[in-house]
Amino acid sequence: MDEQNQNVSILKNTWQEITQPFKDLFHTSRALFGLNLSYLLEGLTYFGVLGYLVLYFNQYVGLDDISSGRMVGVLTAGITLSMLILGATVDWIGLRKSLIFSLLFMLAGRILISAAPNIGVPGLWNSAHIYAMLGILGIVIGYGIYMPACYAGLKILTTEKTAAMGYAMLYALMNLGGFLPGIIAPPIRQYFDRNGGNNGMVAMMWIYTFFTVVGIAVVYFIITKKAMVKAIQSPEKDNNLDSKKSENELGDMTLKQKAQYYYKNFPLRDLRFLYFVFILIPVQTLFAHNWLTLPAYFKRAFDGTVSQYFEFFTNFNPILIFIFTPVVTALTAKKNTYKMMIIGTFVMASPTFILAIGPSITTVFAYLIIMSIGEAMWQPRFLQWVAEIAPKNMTGIYMGIGQFPWFLTKVITSLYSGWFLMHYCPADTPPSQMNTQFMWLIYGCIAVVSPIGLILARKWMLKGFKSKHGE
Repeated sequence: MDEQNQNVSILKNTWQEITQPFKDLFHTSRALFGLNLSYLLEGLTYFGVLGYLVLYFNQYVGLDDISSGRMVGVLTAGITLSMLILGATVDWIGLRKSLIFSLLFMLAGRILISAAPNIGVPGLWNSAHIYAMLGILGIVIGYGIYMPACYAGLKILTTEKTAAMGYAMLYALMNLGGFLPGIIAPPIRQYFDRNGGNNGMVAMMWIYTFFTVVGIAVVYFIITKKAMVKAIQSPEKDNNLDSKKSENELGDMTLKQKAQYYYKNFPLRDLRFLYFVFILIPVQTLFAHNWLTLPAYFKRAFDGTVSQYFEFFTNFNPILIFIFTPVVTALTAKKNTYKMMIIGTFVMASPTFILAIGPSITTVFAYLIIMSIGEAMWQPRFLQWVAEIAPKNMTGIYMGIGQFPWFLTKVITSLYSGWFLMHYCPADTPPSQMNTQFMWLIYGCIAVVSPIGLILARKWMLKGFKSKHGE
């Protein structure tokens, strides 16, 4: 009987650990709700466009696989470089203005990308290519402001009690948005392909442009100035006197004192910080393959359902992240961040070797499920860690620099992904004559470098590893 009661008590405690962070988060402000809704819509739009871009540049702009991959690399790497340059915008002009300005830039960029095939001439460096690249520039500028603003906004709008689940939910909601194109896009694209002269992808680009307009309306009408003031002055917010004193001191500093403060706390001066973010590059290549490799791999290496509904399989990872991330975060919120990074990156990298067995529905689902569990274990924790170690009024720049390895990842991966597709998963070739197994074997060997690097540097890293600013 005692053993039975003990088991019931364990189950109750476990259930409470899982559900309490959700309960805490759901009692937060209107401004945080608006931020989450904006991020959901932007996830839908960003991943929807991104999943098409290699095929878009190939089919409508007239580029080969290598050039198409490089154009996508310009977008994704450009976004990360833009975060490095523009990440501090939210620190200067505030959350609401940063979100609105960033979405306006992205709207202009998506209009140009949607219109390029109809107003330009296809071919490398012809007018359609130029218009599309100008569209990429608008999205790059917009995202350079938007992403750091969202994570800096979380630091403003959450408390110590709700922070971990807040970061997890924001990451999960964007991935939910990333899954929705796999449901929405196939029937619409196929309808326009049948009735609009094979222009289904372009039609979807215009639909995603409309969602950007909706996102602007969400920020303007939900994250109002009044809602921001109410959220910041909420009694649940941290009222720590030392924290307030630190903010006041920074506001009273002279320009020279601020420059000295920024120099002293600049993240590039911290060798452990640099190692920690750069050693993640190998495993992050798997993120880049989600849009550089998987759409073409699913469309070319498979027959039937997987090929016909490649958008669904390309965007299956985001719905898994939406499901796994909050649950994994609730169960591991008290675990050591560095240990979670080691375990999470290993779990994420390892299933790549499953794809090396060969293309089948079983290997695809095994890869996507295990990889997603690993991603849910480490990625939100990493973003929270960067935001929490940032000094006062430097969250934006820390988030920007913390994402800088993404720039290198996207550039490097886009340089070789097209070559691997052309040699191991070429277009207009029967799947039986492809060698996708070797391609994924190489990609698995690259990804597993990250957990190995984290393990080898464990003692050195843990000596001065911060979990919050000031520690």
